[in-house]
Amino acid sequence: MHRLLRFYPKRAGSAVVGFLARRRLFEGLRRPLLGRFAAAFGANIDEAEKELSAYVSFLDFFTRRLKPGARPQAPAVPGGINSPVDGAVIAEGCVEEGTLIQAKGIPYLLDELLDGDPLAAELAGARYLTLYLAPKDYHRIHVPLTGACVAVGRVEGELWPVNAASTASTPRLYVRNRRAYWIARGAREAEGLVVAAVMVGATHVGGVVVDPRWLGGRVLPKRGRLDAPDLTCTPGDDLGAFELGSTVVLLVGGRKAAEWKPSHGLGPVKVGERLGSLRGKGGHSSWPPMTTTSRATTPRAS
Repeated sequence: MHRLLRFYPKRAGSAVVGFLARRRLFEGLRRPLLGRFAAAFGANIDEAEKELSAYVSFLDFFTRRLKPGARPQAPAVPGGINSPVDGAVIAEGCVEEGTLIQAKGIPYLLDELLDGDPLAAELAGARYLTLYLAPKDYHRIHVPLTGACVAVGRVEGELWPVNAASTASTPRLYVRNRRAYWIARGAREAEGLVVAAVMVGATHVGGVVVDPRWLGGRVLPKRGRLDAPDLTCTPGDDLGAFELGSTVVLLVGGRKAAEWKPSHGLGPVKVGERLGSLRGKGGHSSWPPMTTTSRATTPRAS
């Protein structure tokens, strides 16, 4: 499969899918077409902010907002970090000697993931969680902590699929694909932590959109970073969006990184659910606590 994917025109294919997804649908076709898509993939339309007929294109539906209150944030606790997305936690571990694990022992480098960003040094001892979004999932990305955004960046790259087969067989998948990242320093209950959310694109998911709030009227370059003037953020704020679905690599570093422990475990997660907190400070969810060794599962095919 990996060899066959090398010959697929991933950029051209993604451009075609993106063009079609943006095409305005005739009003009479919106409900049946979007309803069939939602039923085929298992998307929950009852949570959507608008009626199906109000979404003017497939992309409009993919990037839909939810009804107010559909994703409450977990209560604040010391070191509390909440999930930025709906999806599934498919891998977790510690950054060791600058290396993270993709799946089945396949390594990739932190410095490559963040494209040499100067703040990468503050994430050298970070915990990481990989969150996979399937086509059925809500595709917006939200702020996971209390603090201030200090930098955003973008890295132009390839558009390999991000699914079970590709994740388990494509070396350095997350650092080869197009991606954007957002870095914040924690404040109040999250003081002492530095968090990076890396949004990885995929085939047919070329669009990785950072919310304009963090750009300050500037344009994010195809490859480069922008300093953010300590823009205050709170859990649940808009961070960005995927056009279709893909993967977020969440890094929790800073001087208190060694005290921060994940508490959710591998498996499904919703925006706002607590992913972890400072050791002994936030309690645990119904999921078993994670160990210090890297763990991973493979995402569902998409």
